[in-house]
Amino acid sequence: MPHSYGTRARTRHMFAKPFRKSGLPNLSQYLMDVKVGDYVDIFCDPSIHKGMPHKHYHGRTGIVFNITKSAVGLRVNKPVNGRIIEKRIHVRIEHIRKSNCQKEIIARKAANEEAKKKARETGVKVNLKRQPGQPKEAYFLQNPGGEGAEITTIQPLPFSDLV
Repeated sequence: MPHSYGTRARTRHMFAKPFRKSGLPNLSQYLMDVKVGDYVDIFCDPSIHKGMPHKHYHGRTGIVFNITKSAVGLRVNKPVNGRIIEKRIHVRIEHIRKSNCQKEIIARKAANEEAKKKARETGVKVNLKRQPGQPKEAYFLQNPGGEGAEITTIQPLPFSDLV
């Protein structure tokens, strides 16, 4: 068969809804509050054909730059021939979700501000930098037989060639 290059070519699983999740989107999807500067994930709803972005943008994260009556303008980064181009696309509200990519950063900012406020009150210097996972603290392992039980040491037998 000839190879197809349509806009929805090779999207058999990408634009398929899960089992027993078919039908139109919920009303809460239309009532989702979106503001300029919000991070949103582009996740195409195959039951709504209008305002659906190209399959390349499915699963990408963008920043809202414009809001219209039924659509949202997004800035999305697209790699093209080794460079990254910022594309501006308009997508209907059914095809976007609120992104959780900034949740950890916002929580860390709030915790840092709280720590700075507490440090100013107490006068203690506080380190706000993120630290990599440190090794565990050293500890002594308890004897499995209880206190005073003999510990047996197991060693391998030396190799002997019995040919």
